[in-house]
Amino acid sequence: MARNVIIRRASRIDKQTESHKGPMLTEPQPTQGPPAPKSPLKNPIMYSSLALLAVLLYVLWIFFFRWQENRQFQRHASEERSQKQLDADRQTIDQLGGKELAIQSFYATAGVIHRGETAQLCYGVANAKTVKLEPQDNPVWPSYNRCVEVAPKKDTTYTLTIQDAAGHTQTQTLDIKVK
Repeated sequence: MARNVIIRRASRIDKQTESHKGPMLTEPQPTQGPPAPKSPLKNPIMYSSLALLAVLLYVLWIFFFRWQENRQFQRHASEERSQKQLDADRQTIDQLGGKELAIQSFYATAGVIHRGETAQLCYGVANAKTVKLEPQDNPVWPSYNRCVEVAPKKDTTYTLTIQDAAGHTQTQTLDIKVK
């Protein structure tokens, strides 16, 4: 009987341990369905991507800022060149007579010539509509620098007369001596 009691107790213990050891001692079974999502805060790729994006934005900002500065510098240099060109053009216009009617030059290549030789009469006018050179057979017209050939037979006084669109005139004379 003692032996029966021991066997019964052993079988009871086995049954109790079997009922307890089933779910406890066995490995957990995988569940069906999607795996649990990983937390984005634990992802090092996200942090490195954000750092790389920040660096890229900073570099792009630097390039844009320098491009804009270069553009402003070029605009400023262009404006300075334009102003210098405008000043030079105004100075040239003033040298060429500006807006006023003017005989800027009237001269002969030789003041004294021998009989039968020729000389050049050169003139420059500003803002003239018509030009007359007397006595002269060759045609003349308004020009900043023009020369005509003359062949006087005796001492001659040449007269240059210019007139503008408003009817204003100017006159200048030049003597050529003949030996």
